[in-house]
Amino acid sequence: MQSSDRLGRATFYHIAPQHDVRPTEREIRWLQHIERHGPQNSMYLCKLTSDTHRCKDTGLRQLQKLRAGGYLCLPPQQRATERAAFNPYIYDLTEQGRCHLMDQGQQTASVRPTGHWWHGYTTSCVTSSIDITASKLGIDYIPAHEILAKRNTNLAIPVGSARLIPDQLCALNYGGAYLAFALEVDRGTEPKTSPAKRKSYARSIALYRELIAGNIYKSHYGLSANMLVLWVFRNLSDEAAFQSLLQNESPYLRQAVLTKTVSKKLLFGPPDESLLTEPWNRCGYPAFILANP
Repeated sequence: MQSSDRLGRATFYHIAPQHDVRPTEREIRWLQHIERHGPQNSMYLCKLTSDTHRCKDTGLRQLQKLRAGGYLCLPPQQRATERAAFNPYIYDLTEQGRCHLMDQGQQTASVRPTGHWWHGYTTSCVTSSIDITASKLGIDYIPAHEILAKRNTNLAIPVGSARLIPDQLCALNYGGAYLAFALEVDRGTEPKTSPAKRKSYARSIALYRELIAGNIYKSHYGLSANMLVLWVFRNLSDEAAFQSLLQNESPYLRQAVLTKTVSKKLLFGPPDESLLTEPWNRCGYPAFILANP
């Protein structure tokens, strides 16, 4: 495995360590953002701090510096993609990075995506895109840990004899008016229907039917705001199949479930502003724009 190129420069697998690196104020923002959402590519992180630092090349060098200083790492899973060498690096916190936030009093009890790495990374890209774009538009993003702290509860919601665990939870504050969002990111592996208790479109819809109709999320999370469910798909055909299952559901549920198909640019490009500024689909109802509820 090559650790450096012929000139001794850093590669994906190796970078010369630096022991005198101390994160700046901007770099603390990067560390906190990764802690809040999960792994982030360099384009997301540079966009996050573009309000104070416009030079992308300087940002990329500073990210490399944090990696050399042991605060950030490159998850190996990103190499298992087509043309991986041409994609932006995806960064995650190291234990040293987490400890630094703790020592500076900057650590939070964030709720990061779990499970399959690519599924978690996609989830982090969705929430990060919404967060970064909302800030640009003057809308406050409220992360999951702040919502859960209201009742000192966890993400999993008891629904009858089952438990519903959204992939992520967040809310938006539109100047005193609030909306909460449960996020579901389709992995492309869920069956449309299944007699077993494994996750499927039909089973997920049934759980959200009970959750929304009974306002269970309000009692569990301590919310007064209404909740919408954001369902993200990788393929238009999967979104269409999901929408067909929604057709026989009640108007109340169909209005509460928003769907959108995203491209690979979400993972390897800059933050996807369209998640906030362009319409989401609703079965049998007009499309919904998160920036203009």
